[in-house]
Amino acid sequence: MSRRIRVAGTIVLTAAAVAYLAWKIDLSTTLDVLAETELGWFALSAAIMVFTVPVLAARWQALLRAHAIGEPVAWLTRAYFVAYTAGQILPTSLGGDAVRVVETARRHVGRATAIAGTVVLERGLGGAATVLLGAIAFVLAIGRYDVSAYLWIEGVFVFGTILAAFLFFARSARPLLRRVEPWLRRVRVDRVLRGFYESVHHYRDRPRLLLAVALVSLAVQAVRVLAIWAAAKAVGIELGVVAYYVMGPLLFLVMLVPFTLNGIAVREAFFVSFLGSLGVAAEQAFAAGFLFFLVTVIMALPGAAILAWEGLRGGREPRVEHG
Repeated sequence: MSRRIRVAGTIVLTAAAVAYLAWKIDLSTTLDVLAETELGWFALSAAIMVFTVPVLAARWQALLRAHAIGEPVAWLTRAYFVAYTAGQILPTSLGGDAVRVVETARRHVGRATAIAGTVVLERGLGGAATVLLGAIAFVLAIGRYDVSAYLWIEGVFVFGTILAAFLFFARSARPLLRRVEPWLRRVRVDRVLRGFYESVHHYRDRPRLLLAVALVSLAVQAVRVLAIWAAAKAVGIELGVVAYYVMGPLLFLVMLVPFTLNGIAVREAFFVSFLGSLGVAAEQAFAAGFLFFLVTVIMALPGAAILAWEGLRGGREPRVEHG
């Protein structure tokens, strides 16, 4: 995707979200809602997000080990927090993923492709777990909440997950992939993409590892949905937790759309749209989305402190050579 297309997409999507919010909310009422925020619930929301990071680091460590790349959980946790910091100014959480790849590749010379494969697989398994969680929640929501308008979003991600799994892990997909190889060769990306494909396909023969990572991803996403619930509780929204298990997976997936800058306005617009369909006032819904944005800022603070400390020390990460 070219930079011009991404920038144009970001401007258009953000402008549309801002216009939608300006139409739906009253600013003074929203400020009143935010002024009455219950800080205990907000603190719980932030704590849930922050304290699940080491679990994600351990998940990544397991995938790296399958490629004989060893890193301690402490350093991988550091990499996650630095990625969250980068994600404040880069497009969506995918920008932070790129930072993780670059930083880890500097420590393991010549292993960039394998490292990128682990990050993409980690993201893919996380996305699959999110889709599954959302599907379960949609079933539980039948008869309790009217969320049928969002079924098409869930369907798109289900289809995308199945397609990605087929392309990366099914041997029958290889003839299809070979058809595009001549075109990739002409634009000189065939070697890079082949190495990337092989680094992910490498896990096909490790079903237990994939299952374990998928289950950890499902557990983390299930816990992180509670952070959205807590942010909503902080501004007085009283909905059953099941509603957030429908909303949360969709929010996590929408935030992966590459045409946003840290999800600004798009996240809040999604809160207003989804919670509004459940009878929540637009001002309360926006306030909940804004608090969840503040949670992402809090998650970026450890990474900012780490970068500042390392900058003062002037040190560089050691490299790990692979034979």
